[in-house]
Amino acid sequence: MRKAITKRQIDALEPGGIIADKEIRGFVARRLPSGLVTYGLRYRADGERWWLRLGDGLTPAQARRLAQKKRGEVADGRNPMAEAAAAREAARAQAAAEQNTVDWVLDAFLNRYVRGDANLRSADEIERCFRVYVRPALGSRPIYELRRSEIAEMMDKVADNNGPVMADRTLAYLRKALAWWATRDDRFNSPIVRGMARTKPADRARDRILADDELRDLWAVLDSLSGPYPGIVRLALFTAQRRDEVSRMRWDEIEGRVWTIPALRYKTGKPNVVPLSDQAAAVLAGIKRDKGPFVFSTTHGRLAFANLGKSKKLLDLAINTLRQKDRRKPMKPWRLHDLRRTARSLLSRAGVLPHVAEQVLGHKIPGVADVYDRHDYAKEKAEALKALGLLVLQITSPADNVLSLQRHKAKA
Repeated sequence: MRKAITKRQIDALEPGGIIADKEIRGFVARRLPSGLVTYGLRYRADGERWWLRLGDGLTPAQARRLAQKKRGEVADGRNPMAEAAAAREAARAQAAAEQNTVDWVLDAFLNRYVRGDANLRSADEIERCFRVYVRPALGSRPIYELRRSEIAEMMDKVADNNGPVMADRTLAYLRKALAWWATRDDRFNSPIVRGMARTKPADRARDRILADDELRDLWAVLDSLSGPYPGIVRLALFTAQRRDEVSRMRWDEIEGRVWTIPALRYKTGKPNVVPLSDQAAAVLAGIKRDKGPFVFSTTHGRLAFANLGKSKKLLDLAINTLRQKDRRKPMKPWRLHDLRRTARSLLSRAGVLPHVAEQVLGHKIPGVADVYDRHDYAKEKAEALKALGLLVLQITSPADNVLSLQRHKAKA
């Protein structure tokens, strides 16, 4: 006997009992042996009988509204069950397609390998390189359709805008990600082959240092540039540290006149303690501390300054404009990392002992000395960086700093 499915009828329904609604054809309520009430709709479509589960945990009124809606779809010639099955299949196909994209592989590589099993110190740099260069060009491409020509085209753009070294670095990170994925996927073969790099190892071995006149030109134009970049350049020279270590400096790494670069951010995997000279401290004193953790930032400290390539181009333009006014040749190509090599040469020029200079740069000392020498060289490094700061000022502003350097040498 058919009855109206109401709360009263449902409350009186015994376990195993079924009610067929008298108003909505095919609308059924059933109380399971467990006591749970489930609702469904019987209907015919495409010449077959169908059973559509409306759900459980619904009130009779909610189930009735849903049954009316689905019965209306059937009346319009639709098949709710077939449509639901097609939607699930489309969702599965979409999920499979997304899992087969370059973006999905890069995410898996970063999560499982870079920040997972390997826990690489370069994780931030790898992620940034993927985000800036790889994903915009290749991210949506199906991994099985990725072509060597597409990677070469991406590298052309990186090389044109950021130089061949950055193109090769991007290729190296992508090569590692695709090789890692190939170890997990029977069907995938990486399209990257030998010979795709834009530079040779011999080309990457650099000996470029900035001469005194180049340092003077550099110093003369830094104040004409806006933003955090001038501070990054100055601090890179005054501390002899790497570009990325300086540009991603955090306020919590600084305590008084000491900057401690944590092991996770340092190339050797060990923390490097960098005493801050008067000149380095003056650079930091001129930066307004914001809420975010990063010292050099255009986002109130939330993110580290990342527009290094464009800023370097503006710096080179300013230097060569200055030289053009003086009818001098353009400055030879250089990179920010050359300042680290320049600083090392200036340390020797200032009379700093080689092993102390290497400690300043955070280099590992070869041989047994690295094992047995546990001296922290804090005092020696502080004196070395003080001498470096004075020598840089003597070179960049000779008239104002000769006396200061002479006093320092007299004390030494």
